[in-house]
Amino acid sequence: MRNIILTLLFISVFAQAQTFVSNVSKRGTSAAPFLSISQGARASSMGSAYVAVADEPSTVFWNPAGIVNIPGGAVVFDHTNWIADINYNFLAASYNLGEFGSVGVSFLSSAIEDMAVRTIDDPEGTGETYGVTDAMFSVSYAISLTDNFSIGFNPKFIMQSIWRTSASAFAIDMGVLYRTPFDGIMLGMSISNFGTKMKLEGNSELVLYDPDENTTGNNGQIPASLETDEWELPLNFRVGISYEPVKTEMHNITLAVDAIHPSDDYESVNVGAEYAFNKTFFIRGGYKSLFIKDSEESYTAGAGIQQKLFNNVAVKVDYSYGDFGRLKSVQKFSIGV
Repeated sequence: MRNIILTLLFISVFAQAQTFVSNVSKRGTSAAPFLSISQGARASSMGSAYVAVADEPSTVFWNPAGIVNIPGGAVVFDHTNWIADINYNFLAASYNLGEFGSVGVSFLSSAIEDMAVRTIDDPEGTGETYGVTDAMFSVSYAISLTDNFSIGFNPKFIMQSIWRTSASAFAIDMGVLYRTPFDGIMLGMSISNFGTKMKLEGNSELVLYDPDENTTGNNGQIPASLETDEWELPLNFRVGISYEPVKTEMHNITLAVDAIHPSDDYESVNVGAEYAFNKTFFIRGGYKSLFIKDSEESYTAGAGIQQKLFNNVAVKVDYSYGDFGRLKSVQKFSIGV
């Protein structure tokens, strides 16, 4: 009976996903797209199917309700080699307050080298350089409402800048995690980046304007300001299920499926799996963006190792590789305690 129910749950997620795929894409219609980049090598190597797995500090990105399942204190640092020589660094920490819930913090920032300012008159560069910055800071809180149901919130501040302009916004992530009566089955749901719009403003908007270039004798150096539009944040809704068909002292297998409904892309499904040996060695794999035609993202893979050092403190190192089609690959490295 238990196996029948589990099978029906997985089938329902896939069936919903196929009907849930839209023919209309809104790619490129949101600000701060870096907020949609997967964080955490473990989650990324499992195809980003993590909303119902979430059980280590990077869960603040996927489902803030998950930090309630982390005993004591924990910290994780994640480095992403993104496309076009762009790198991102992500730091997350959580602390369990017992019956009072759990708290967490996270910080995400870009690492992009300054670039030369080029113009039509100076295509080789003017001698000036400009920088680009993406950053996000959040504080999270989660609590168990029952023995099997937890809820979490992750308010955050977001900032982007390019040369002499910048934009900022406030947003919140919300999530729930439910441990079903069926052993090893978890259900998770989250909504991310629900917040204010972003609008670039700054000195780069200041220009000198000539209202009539064909008329001589008029003032062709009128100070003016370029008007920029406001853009929504990339709102993401995730629902998923995870299952542990094998859970012994020596061997553990985790399977996960997530359905994703983003505001700035097609709907899709992510699937992932993890095998753990003696809670020390980990092998992971997954597939991202199922049901999206011509998607650059596809298979993912990774591995990890965990050892107890420094007075029995567990140190974990993870690696993730994700295929990105014509844009080659995305790699991640994480270390956590």
